Amino acid sequence: MALAHRVGHRPPTAGCLLVATPVIAEPTFFRTVILLLEHDDATGSLGVVLNRPMELSVADVLPSWSVFTAPPGVLYSGGPVAEGGALALGRLQSAGSLPVGVTAVFESVVVVDLDAEPSAMGSFVEELRVYNGYAGWGPGQLRSELRSGAWWVFGSTPTDGFSREPSELWYQVLGRQGGSWAMWAHAAEDPDVN
Repeated sequence: MALAHRVGHRPPTAGCLLVATPVIAEPTFFRTVILLLEHDDATGSLGVVLNRPMELSVADVLPSWSVFTAPPGVLYSGGPVAEGGALALGRLQSAGSLPVGVTAVFESVVVVDLDAEPSAMGSFVEELRVYNGYAGWGPGQLRSELRSGAWWVFGSTPTDGFSREPSELWYQVLGRQGGSWAMWAHAAEDPDVN
């Protein structure tokens, strides 16, 4: 399918977005937006689904981190790999040296080690989002999925991972691409229904 090869497609890199194309009908990744945290053709790729909030409060699971949690303060389903394990994205308050337990992804977005002391993050982390599990690809697997037209690859903004309207993120990311990409933002979930 030619969807992945249209103008606007770029190679995957850490910090970019993988946006599920209409080729993906399987419920786990249907209309998902994934922030790619790591990508290497030789070792594989790792990311988190940004637009799947759960009903479980971070305060119920990780109470010491809940003060940093971006609204609505719930866990997000980051993907089907290592469910039950938590991974946190943070947005830094300002640029500078990173504290222990924080790893840069791009611009002000970081991965925060939840085994670190939360009180040490107070002057660094503006907001936090916690993900249950992650999305992962083995060596060459993501490239294969891109060739089959399963994903569009776009640049991200530091606020994508902290959207206050996660159910709208798929539409918003496509809409801001402009041109023919914006058309997809208005496509019906079921193409047989107009």
